[in-house]
Amino acid sequence: MTEVAFLGCIDCAVAEICAIGERQSNQDALGYARQDDLTCFIVSDGTGGHEGGEVAAKLVVNSIKQKFLQEACFGVRALQSYVEFAISQVTKDKLSSPQQRDMSATVATLLFDHCNRTALWAHLGDSRIYMFRNGKVHKISKDHSLAQRLIDAGYVSADQLRTHPKRSILFAAVGAEGDTAPEITKETIQIQDGDAFLMCTDGYWEWVEDAEMEQSLLSSSSSEEWLNNMNAIADNNVRVARKSRDNYSAFAIWLQEPTIPSN
Repeated sequence: MTEVAFLGCIDCAVAEICAIGERQSNQDALGYARQDDLTCFIVSDGTGGHEGGEVAAKLVVNSIKQKFLQEACFGVRALQSYVEFAISQVTKDKLSSPQQRDMSATVATLLFDHCNRTALWAHLGDSRIYMFRNGKVHKISKDHSLAQRLIDAGYVSADQLRTHPKRSILFAAVGAEGDTAPEITKETIQIQDGDAFLMCTDGYWEWVEDAEMEQSLLSSSSSEEWLNNMNAIADNNVRVARKSRDNYSAFAIWLQEPTIPSN
């Protein structure tokens, strides 16, 4: 578990996991960077073959970190520029490496201004960002997937999303954007003590229902315990379903007021 502390600002306790599951390679990647009173978190899930998926996901994470550290700023335009830089780098690599021409990757990135107590997020694909307040899901990013489009059109009920046979088919990702731009929160999110965020690839959220995420959060005393409890639920759900688990990655982020030492 990592403690990201800012004197006089809201602190951030972070736990992370990035696991291969029951696959031959791990095409997930995650990372974060800190500059002054800002922190940028990134999660990515690559596609396009064994090597291509790994390359795309790592390139997305490293590109956003690089751009953020070069031009650390809080705002919609700044966050958009970080994601657009990742898109340009993936496109550049695809053009220079014919063997990587089919690669792409999801992206979910979360930007905190700890002292002004605000957040923004951007995403493309089906890696998700959840925000929890008072132990309940407060906001969720919406997948760029065929299954989500079917739900939006009324052909499929929302509770079928995790089991729909076309749940993994994306209509947009970094390197395969088509006419879909990265989705960025339109308004700044005001954050407060006790808020929590979960950022994860589909290999994680697919096996944990929203209610199970909430229950785990309410029964946990740290971000690490929350993440581990959810992952245990996911492992059990995989066993019950008699399925094999994909790569899975996640950040569990818990916002806390700074601890003031007692005299």
